[in-house]
Amino acid sequence: MLLSFNWLKEFVPYTGTAEELGEMLTMLGLELEEVVHPFEGISGLVVGRVLTCEDHPDSDHLHVCTVDVGADEPLPIVCGAPNVAAGQLVPVAPVGATLPGGLVMKKAKLRGVPSHGMICSEREMGLTDDHSGILVLPEVNKSGRKVELGERFIDAYELDQEVLDISITPNRADCLSVYGFARLIGGYLGLPVTMPSFDLKEEGEDMSHAVPVDVKDSDFCPSYTGRILKGAKVGPSPAWMRYRLNAVGVRAISNLVDVTNYILMELGQPLHAFDHNKLAGNRIVVRTAEDGEKITTLDGQERLLKAGDGLICDGEKPVALAGVMGGLETEITGESESVFLECAVFRPASIRMTARRLALGSESSYRYERGVDPTGMAFALDRAAALMAELSGASVCRGVCACTPKPFVSPVVRFRRSRAEAVLGIELTDDFCAWTLEALGCKLDRSDEADWKVSTPGWRYDLVREADLIEEVAIFKGVDNLGETLPAIPQTLDTFGQPESRHSFMMRVKHWAAGLGLNEAVNFSFVGNKDLDFLGLPAEGRVNIMNPLTAEQDVLRTELAPGLFQNVRQNIAQGANGVRLFEIAEAFTQDASSDTTVKEVRHLAFVLYGSRYDTAWAHADEDMDYVDLKGIVEKFFGFLHLPVPAFAMTEHPYLAPAVQMTLPDGSVAGVIGRLKPAMADAYLARKAVWYADLDLDLLREASQGKYTHFQQLPTFPAVRRDITFIAPKSLHVEAVLAAVKGVKTSLLESAELIDVYEPKGGEERNITCRFTFRKADRTLQDGEVDKEREKIASGVVKALGVRI
Repeated sequence: MLLSFNWLKEFVPYTGTAEELGEMLTMLGLELEEVVHPFEGISGLVVGRVLTCEDHPDSDHLHVCTVDVGADEPLPIVCGAPNVAAGQLVPVAPVGATLPGGLVMKKAKLRGVPSHGMICSEREMGLTDDHSGILVLPEVNKSGRKVELGERFIDAYELDQEVLDISITPNRADCLSVYGFARLIGGYLGLPVTMPSFDLKEEGEDMSHAVPVDVKDSDFCPSYTGRILKGAKVGPSPAWMRYRLNAVGVRAISNLVDVTNYILMELGQPLHAFDHNKLAGNRIVVRTAEDGEKITTLDGQERLLKAGDGLICDGEKPVALAGVMGGLETEITGESESVFLECAVFRPASIRMTARRLALGSESSYRYERGVDPTGMAFALDRAAALMAELSGASVCRGVCACTPKPFVSPVVRFRRSRAEAVLGIELTDDFCAWTLEALGCKLDRSDEADWKVSTPGWRYDLVREADLIEEVAIFKGVDNLGETLPAIPQTLDTFGQPESRHSFMMRVKHWAAGLGLNEAVNFSFVGNKDLDFLGLPAEGRVNIMNPLTAEQDVLRTELAPGLFQNVRQNIAQGANGVRLFEIAEAFTQDASSDTTVKEVRHLAFVLYGSRYDTAWAHADEDMDYVDLKGIVEKFFGFLHLPVPAFAMTEHPYLAPAVQMTLPDGSVAGVIGRLKPAMADAYLARKAVWYADLDLDLLREASQGKYTHFQQLPTFPAVRRDITFIAPKSLHVEAVLAAVKGVKTSLLESAELIDVYEPKGGEERNITCRFTFRKADRTLQDGEVDKEREKIASGVVKALGVRI
């Protein structure tokens, strides 16, 4: 948000500097990015008066002028503008002055005639694109003061020399206008806030029913109002308005359109001016679009709409995208003389969805997406109508065309000083809390001194909970005054057994992974379509970015793999011998049933490459393999108190071999495997790249309600026996362990794989398993253990046909 310092001081009598104001706003939660000087490039220009103007003796279009700039002698200046004439007050760039673009004025001769400066046009000054002639200045400025010769142009005409670039967080819609900042500063400093004065003269008959307004959905549009103006003459706005809009980054268009933008920046209320004569049926219908409807917006683009997009319609057709952009057919042109001026509020979520989907952001949609003050509509509409009448000569018709199906009702939020003190860890007084809340525009019901009822103002959409009010009290108190001692957080039995929050679960998983020796990777959600295509991922369901930052980031990732494989590539390029990474992040796919049209699923992914051990330790030089990856996955399931999933071979676009993991209820928990060698080569990998991708949202849901329970520690020692099964290579170890579980035995405590040996050239392999036997109430005898061992061996041989 660009905030003009001069404009702000028209609302509130602030006496500090712009830099001091920026520091104060930063402490109030609105960070100052920088102080901009928009007219610094013309700071050397002065006001002069053309004394004489004669034709150049050696040119058919140049003029030889003498210009008084308040110096001892007038300046000789050669000027080629067709509109230059004696007696004019003009901006002059004297010798030594610098123009936008870096041009430094020097003494020169133009066809033999000396010229000591330049009389400037608006384009030469960088103000507008108008180069039809020099800029002829009025004798008095906006304040009514007579301008003096030789005075700096930017001082004489009160241009906005300091503009604060303020970073506005999405919840602070109240600070998207000059008035919003003045209201905050006035409340914080105890200064009066003066609203702009205007004289609204209504003429003629009552026109409040001349344009009937029909709102079809009160939730989408709680209030819609409009005024009719007749006899307007479209032309350029006065210089003071054009330059002020220029200072805050808004391009001047015409007097009628500029007024709507001026009120938008001043009061934060978006407005739109329709050509009244082009409204078919002389009526307004506010409704949501149907699938397939079309409208051509002011930028000349035809927009294909979806159900739910907001529309402003006349009696026959859509004439504007509600809250986003007007329609081309009813725009104000040079021939427009009758205006219907719209002022409304719309549901923020609807405007946001339409603007995002069409990539059609505007200053209006930016404010509607965050919330517009419904209590300020009448003032904004009247001020805009008065300004339009003043600048265009129009007559404001009597009455307001309005439809307010859902009048604004101030939300009521509780506030307890005791709760604020407990949260902030400081002592507060009732007087300070009341002063803070009233300075924000709230109304207080203190009938219960311990539990206030606070009615929040229409411009503070973010004050919906007690915590929001406490935050404002903390800000007004001063964050730097809260002290260094953290408040105590008592743990009571009331919170015991409550479900773990999603954030706490994710942090617990991150700590577990880091404790296992894995490094966390944090990648962009944006990847390239070519990255997804390279991995063979389907094109269906991708969420493409309409205005990507770069060509390599033009789609939201559907899996975490592209980013992690790039991490492997970067680490290899830096000479890393081993890479062990994990990432917890969302993957995105299209979902028409979602409010955002996008489905987000959080994943946990692991990638392993290269050496199993760090080179700093005296370990054997071994590379990580499938066993390392599967071990991490099994440990993670154990960490979540979930049973080990079923592992089964599957086909996969970029993993071979690939193993799918399935929970007992049949849901797919994820996939693990090796990146195909041909693809791994593109990431500089000369060894196997092992990758696992788990559906973390699914596993979190499955782990809910799983708790650690105490189990009596064994008193008597265990007895272990190993058995080696000679089995075909096609027989999975899982089948052997399943056959062991199928043998009925009362002494077996656990069975685990400890070794697999494959003789060269053979079709068989040796699978060695270790069995642990234990009795809870006594020490086992060798004989009974051997008997159980033989029972298990014979059972597996019978079930699978293997040899011992």
